[in-house]
Amino acid sequence: MGEKSTQKKRYILETARKVFMEKGFKKVTMKDIVEACDISRGGLYLYFESTNQIFLEVLKLESEEADDVFSDSIKEDATAADILLLFLREQKKELLRRKDTLTQAIYEFYFDNSLPKKDNVLKKQFDSAVKIIEKLIETGVENGEFLCEDCKGTARNIMFVLEGLKISAQTIGITAEAVDREILFILRGLGVEE
Repeated sequence: MGEKSTQKKRYILETARKVFMEKGFKKVTMKDIVEACDISRGGLYLYFESTNQIFLEVLKLESEEADDVFSDSIKEDATAADILLLFLREQKKELLRRKDTLTQAIYEFYFDNSLPKKDNVLKKQFDSAVKIIEKLIETGVENGEFLCEDCKGTARNIMFVLEGLKISAQTIGITAEAVDREILFILRGLGVEE
């Protein structure tokens, strides 16, 4: 794919992301994306066959950008506790952002699709985050920053808490105080006093 084609595909994905944020997943049609991108139907089908395919590509793009933002924010001399706090603060921002989020679309997509486990981008992101947090906790334990007997179980628990908070934020609403309370509980569980 040439540079111009790569840019066009990226433009379609970024525009489609906005459409998914606005409408969720279920209500979006290829026509919606064609209109938002102001391209021909054939122009869209040159790159993508379906809204499913577009959405999966949008999720990959989201993941890459989130990794970049997080990596860029870590200082060279950051401790494991600093990095965990930064991660949790970024999660809090995402949880409290009611608009400009793909959360609703993501849940609609996965409730509607019976994708094989190997193709489940959401599961891959979850498992990857668990591994990263587990390694972070192990490093913190080695450095005396954290107290933890089961790093993998704790990492998994942290991700399940965050996932539950995401669902709550979309369904019953959540306050900054509630998120802070859960983050404090996570940190205390690791022996960190903030």
